[in-house]
Amino acid sequence: MQVSITGHHVEVTDSLKAHVEEKISKLKRHFDNVVDVHVILTVEKLEQKAEATVQISGAKLFAEDVQEDMYAAIDNMVDKLDRQIVKHKEKTQDHHRG
Repeated sequence: MQVSITGHHVEVTDSLKAHVEEKISKLKRHFDNVVDVHVILTVEKLEQKAEATVQISGAKLFAEDVQEDMYAAIDNMVDKLDRQIVKHKEKTQDHHRG
């Protein structure tokens, strides 16, 4: 899994990078075929925004969240991605019995 982290108007510190990578690694517990993750952290005045695009086999998922705290924004964004991945996995599974 390839994780790239960029920052707009914010310096991506080691602690921010470690927090993002720790949270993103939890996505693999639901779906093994996560190929590429691109995370963008943005600061605009009082808003801290975290957005991510996840490339999985068969789909591209996107989630973003805006909070006053960057770590809370990252946590909420990963939760949204987690729900999307679970929904995608359920959609791709064959529920019909032969």
